[in-house]
This record gives sequence, structure tokens and C-alpha cells, in this order.
Amino acid sequence: MSSPVHSIADPVVHRAHHRDADDDRPRLECGVCGVWGAEKNAASSIVALGLHALQHRGQEACGIASVNDTRFHTERHMGLVGEAFGGTDLSERMPGSAAVGHTRYSTAGGSFLRNIQPMFADLDQGGIAVAHNGNLTNHLYLRNQLVGEGAIFQSTSDSEVILHLIARSRKAKIVDRFIDAIGRIEGGYALVCATRSKLIGARDPLGIRPLVLGRLGDAWVLASETCALDTIGATFERDVEHGEVIIIDHEGLKSLKPFPTREARPCLFEYVYFARPDSVVNGRSVYGVRKRMGMKLAREHAVEADVVVPVPDSGVPAALGYAQESGIPYEMGIIRSHYLGRTFIQPSQGARQKGVRMKHSPNRSVLEGKRVVLIDDSIVRGTTSVKLVRAVRAAGAAEVHLRSASPPILWPDFYGIDMPERDQLIAANMTLEEMRAHLEVDSLGFLSVDGLYEAMEAGPRDPRQPQFTDHYFTGEYPTRLLDREIEEGGREVAARQLSLLVSA
Repeated sequence: MSSPVHSIADPVVHRAHHRDADDDRPRLECGVCGVWGAEKNAASSIVALGLHALQHRGQEACGIASVNDTRFHTERHMGLVGEAFGGTDLSERMPGSAAVGHTRYSTAGGSFLRNIQPMFADLDQGGIAVAHNGNLTNHLYLRNQLVGEGAIFQSTSDSEVILHLIARSRKAKIVDRFIDAIGRIEGGYALVCATRSKLIGARDPLGIRPLVLGRLGDAWVLASETCALDTIGATFERDVEHGEVIIIDHEGLKSLKPFPTREARPCLFEYVYFARPDSVVNGRSVYGVRKRMGMKLAREHAVEADVVVPVPDSGVPAALGYAQESGIPYEMGIIRSHYLGRTFIQPSQGARQKGVRMKHSPNRSVLEGKRVVLIDDSIVRGTTSVKLVRAVRAAGAAEVHLRSASPPILWPDFYGIDMPERDQLIAANMTLEEMRAHLEVDSLGFLSVDGLYEAMEAGPRDPRQPQFTDHYFTGEYPTRLLDREIEEGGREVAARQLSLLVSA
């Protein structure tokens, strides 16, 4: 039986986020890591290393909760993992053989200390710490229901809904309560939770958000990506399957499939942009996929040029593939500084507007007098692209041909990625020629949706049952969007009431 596909024809009102006007990139989701059975109170230190490897998935805040004999130790901080957990012996202040951690960008809720994960609660069966990557598409519906029943929320994060659902479940055992709770949530999620006697991992029924299982000696590890396993020296065992719940305790590992089986639909944007290139996601090398994306792009949008230049760092593998397939030399025509703060913490609006130039410096010796193919992983609003194109031209490029290694982004995301609203997405509001003129390039080309599927080595896209979550390109959402449907329904009711008032 095919999975339901939900198309949205009208503009989607996306969640509100703190985003500067010149912030053009999709914002990374979150990263989770958990360890069970570590030696000598080392769990928190291992988790900190894992989170450091997952730092690309969220740079606003981070937290760790460790369990030492049923006693929990928690720390949550704004800022980077190294700043929060580096330089001291975590085993002393956060002892325990089990721990869970989270590195965060606020896909739901604002950037507040109270929203930092892991979220912890004392239940009648003991404490539980929850780390969540993704976004729930029915969290406002559930939150309103819970508040109406007397629940008191301490944060604005959708993840706290899961804690309340666990607390209110009538099931006797903590694992059954957990399963009862996630049976009510919708959307994309990878969860890693610690109780006083167990480590629990879960992945949403479609496998939208990634989660992997590893071993470190006798210890078990759960993490968002394999790069975290590599960093801590763990061996990769397997991906946590879509819809699977894993329970790890002193008796070992147990796998449950508590929900009806559905076809997996992993998120394509993990491969396009989010995952680290040295990670293997759902059995596919991210680097290999991105390189094949560039090769397909060269076949679909060939051009006579002198040099292929990536937009660093995310455009590098695709540019290598484009150069290899086209035979055009690959050069580092743009140099990226890795020592500057993020653009949104620059001290003034003028400085923020110069952020792209501060991060990306054109290499005149490569660009001057050359016909340049500029390769980026994606084009969102186009503001960053315009600045880069102007910088490349200012360095003496004779021509600039912009190529996107992903299809045009036409729709926002509701499963853990913060993209601008539809009315701010350049491809949703301009024709290809209008975009070319707006971006000030000599030619413009996007990888096709089928080309991306072929780069995934999945064949052409099956329109009846797509192999991946790809709504940002197609508008076909893999689940219902209950909060959005309620919001839209409320607007329709308000509009009708206003119309009646006016006519009266």
C-alpha cells in the first residue's frame, strides 16, 4: 500500500524564526547522541565528542544529561560544544555510564535557555532525559490539548510535548509509555532518551530524520550520523530502521516495530546539504552522492568554460563531479575563512551585509579573465548567490555560469529544516530567465529531480510512491500537516466571519 502524499497548492505560512534579512541558507536541524555502558564514568565525555562531530547540525546551543546509578546530572548551554564542554573533565561533574546529548538550532521554539535539550523530567518511575532531532507537525494541536488537561509547559519547544505524553500515559512500563507517546506524534523525528535503567532510541515511521547505531567496546552508541561514531572511535553497526524503537539496558539490545509498516522516505536534503560529507546516511556515502550530483549536473547543463569553482565548503564534492564529467579544470576560485563568527552575531547590520564577503574571498589569480562555472549545493533566496557572483566578477571573471547541484527549492519544510517562507524562495517566485537576470549570471541551471534521484542511485522518481522525502522540490509532503491545516482552517473561518460583518 502506498504512503499518502500531501500536496499544498496555496502558500504555506511557515513557523516564525529569528533570521536576518541576509541569511540565505537553510538552517541545520539538530544533532543527537547517546551512550550506554561506558566505562569509568566516561559517558558524558564520549557524548561531548560525538556532539562535537555533529556541530554542523546546530550551533546555537547544546546540552548533556548523564545517569549515574539512577541519579541524573544535566548541563545545558548556549553556544558551541567545545565552549560548553571542552577543557574540563566531564567525568567528574557529570559521572555515569550512560548519557544523552543534543546540539541545537531552533527549528521549533526560540533561542532560549529553557528550550535547550536534552529536556528532563521526573516521573513516577524516575527521571527521563529526551533529545530530539526533527520537528513535530502536530505539536501545537497536542500542546493545546495537554494545556487544556492541565499540563504546565516550561518551554516553547515541540520536544516538551513528548515528555508530557510520556508522563500522562496510562501504561505501566516506561518503554510502553514511550511507545504510547510517540504513537501520538507526527512529523520527522529521531529520538534518544535516557531513563535510570535504559537508553531508548526511535526513528519516525518514514525515516525522515537519520539515526545510527554503533559499538564502542562493550558500550552502545546512538547518533545522528556515522561521523560521530568515527570521531569517538565506535564501529558502525547499522541504521536504526524507520519506525523502529531500540531499547538498550543491562540485558542487551532489543528492537521493536510497534507501528504498521510503511515504505521508508528519508530526507533528500541530508544528502544535498546537511550531513557531513564523510558520513554514510541510510547506506549511501554523502560524498559519493554529492559528487554524482555534480556529474549529473554537468550532463544536464553543460557550458563552455575555463574553470569550475565551488562555493565552499558544501559545493566542493558536486564541483569535483562536474569538473570530472565535463573535463573543465577544477580550481579553488573562492577561499572560505573558517575563523569568522556567524554572520548573525556581527555587531551591525552593515557588517552582517558584508558577511558573505568576509567568509568567502575570491581568488583573483584563478578567476581573472576566465569563464567560470560556479557550483553551489542549492539556491534558496538568492541573496548569497548575488553577492558571490558580484565578488567573482569583481575579481575579473569574464563570464559566470551558476549551477545548483539540487533542484529548485519551491516549498518550505516542516520536519526539522528551517527554510524561508514560500514567498521568499526565489525559484517559487521567478521564472528561470528572471532568476538568471536577478542573479546577474550569464547562464543558470538546476539539477533535475530525476537527476537527483539518479545521483542517489535510486532510479527515476516514482510519482505514485516517491522513494525519498522531497517536498521542498515537489510540494508533495509525506505526512499530513495537522497544525498547518488547523491554522489554515482558522483563517478561513475568520475570513468568512469578516465577510459576513462587512456585508451586514
